[in-house]
Amino acid sequence: VRLVESGGGLVQAGDSLRLSCKASDRTVSNNPMGWFRQAPGKEREFVAAINWRGGSTTYSDSVKGRFTISRDSANNMIFLQMDSLKPEDTAVYYCARGRGGFIATLREYYDAWGQGTQVTVSS
Repeated sequence: VRLVESGGGLVQAGDSLRLSCKASDRTVSNNPMGWFRQAPGKEREFVAAINWRGGSTTYSDSVKGRFTISRDSANNMIFLQMDSLKPEDTAVYYCARGRGGFIATLREYYDAWGQGTQVTVSS
């Protein structure tokens, strides 16, 4: 599968962005999907995930209440709506395909990654 992210950019604190991830096959319909991010000098960290069945979601504490993950299975896409952005949200954001039938927050449970899209939030 090929995953391609888009929608990143430079915004000010308090603004919103919507990231998109397009899959090359029906991965979104058949697998859990997640968003991770990596800031300079830091480890890649979990942001949000959505299950393939029922649409249950989970979020990291740092984005809960501000970010929303969703999917459009018909078009093989997932999204990350990011509101009330903060400078500490600055990172490269990656979408990823989960393996197994459950939502996971650990990187080792994801087996396909996009190339990432840069999000920069100025203060």
